[in-house]
Amino acid sequence: MSTFSKTILHWYSRNKRPLPWRNTRDPYKIWLSEIILQQTRVAQGLPYYHRFIENYPKVHQLAAASESEVLKLWQGLGYYSRARNLHFTAKTITANYDGQFPDSYKELLKLKGVGDYTASAISSICFNEARPVVDGNVYRVLARYFGVDLPINSSEGIRYFKKLAVEVMDATSIADYNQAIMEFGALQCTPQRPVCDQCPLNTGCMALQQAKIAMLPVKLKKNKVTIRYFNYLVFIDQQGYTKLNKRTGKGIWQHLYEFPLIETDSLQEEAKIYGDVSSMAGKIKDFVLWKEDPVIHKLSHQHLITRFWIVELQEDLRGGISLESLPQYPVPVLLAEFLETFKNSYFWPKSIS
Repeated sequence: MSTFSKTILHWYSRNKRPLPWRNTRDPYKIWLSEIILQQTRVAQGLPYYHRFIENYPKVHQLAAASESEVLKLWQGLGYYSRARNLHFTAKTITANYDGQFPDSYKELLKLKGVGDYTASAISSICFNEARPVVDGNVYRVLARYFGVDLPINSSEGIRYFKKLAVEVMDATSIADYNQAIMEFGALQCTPQRPVCDQCPLNTGCMALQQAKIAMLPVKLKKNKVTIRYFNYLVFIDQQGYTKLNKRTGKGIWQHLYEFPLIETDSLQEEAKIYGDVSSMAGKIKDFVLWKEDPVIHKLSHQHLITRFWIVELQEDLRGGISLESLPQYPVPVLLAEFLETFKNSYFWPKSIS
């Protein structure tokens, strides 16, 4: 055991958080926690973990759920492809593996939505396979301690850090070690303002010695952010019915629901949107812009400049749904936040308030 791994394990024994997936080696629960925590902080992901375990205690129960039910439970976590892959893989394990997770890194990699990191986590924590995990926290710890300035999102950097992770891991206590180094990065070697004078690795940390803590790890610049302009049409007919469409394309929010959408290349005047609406709706009783200032919803590579237009109709909608049934549908956070405000407005029929 190296001094590095020994120090990490000792720190972990004294500082680890009492998280629910730490008390099990059930691969279903480990897999679920790892998928939820991708791109997500523990504080945000923890309620979702409990919610999924409560609703689907076993993988076959998750497999039996509808995709809409899974997406609704996931609502608010973002990166919805994770939820779709989660559901798909639950069905695969139930149908093709008799409800049992593969017990090796190589076999786990065959599952949809399971990459190197997740396969390493499950195989090491559940089956003691000597596979080091390398996530954002681990990249940060290794880059700083060993003074590595290779970009962590470059092909060369990914290969280098994986090799380094293998060299310094404690293969005899791999389950605890992998959780320890991730926890160390989350709590001790934090992205901003780490408390280096209290760090048990500070005497050997190259970044600290070279005053490069704020510079490491290195990451290549992200892709250019795309600006999009969304105009959502909130139809309300005389019966208190509205309309939702299911997104079926390969872009953002696949299989989530939204109000009818007009996408433009810039903010448009009311007359222009009204003209477009007139050609797709029946007789319009009233047409109102919800708020003058658009909502700016930021995704990883897109900013959505969004307006909501309230369209009251004089006749009944075809294929409409009641406003009171809206909470049953999985929708993006952008729409969920609008609905929270909208249902308390004077547009919302008093009979269902």
